[in-house]
Amino acid sequence: MGKIEDAIQQKEFKDPFNKAVVNLLYTHSYLVTSQNSLFKPYDISPEQYNVLRILRGQNGKPTTVSSIQDRMLNKMSNASRLVEKLKLKGWVKRTECPSDRRQVDVLITDEGLELLKTLEKLVEESNIRVVNLEVEEAIQLNELLDKLRG
Repeated sequence: MGKIEDAIQQKEFKDPFNKAVVNLLYTHSYLVTSQNSLFKPYDISPEQYNVLRILRGQNGKPTTVSSIQDRMLNKMSNASRLVEKLKLKGWVKRTECPSDRRQVDVLITDEGLELLKTLEKLVEESNIRVVNLEVEEAIQLNELLDKLRG
């Protein structure tokens, strides 16, 4: 990937803050493209993968679509639409909430858990390859990104 100046063919930036924002946006696109390529053979998007991981973290307890939405990495994602697509693929179940008929409970299926198990090692290997940093550098990057978000 190299330097951002080479990637977008720009010699100078207004200031280091402008460069940082452009660099983060470009890197986001790079990471999304990489994830899309990884997941494509499994007919799943990064956002659908995120929903399945959230549901797996419920340890067999159903949760609501709004709870899923709150925990999504991409807050612009439409959790209802994602859950419906996952349901059509057999990776989640939706049931009416017994205590509030307006709510829908969502639960990951055994097939959904199996898919996550299949993808786990691939995602781990891809993350190491794509991040392309030493462990200490990755720790530092995480600390800087946490600081950036305040």
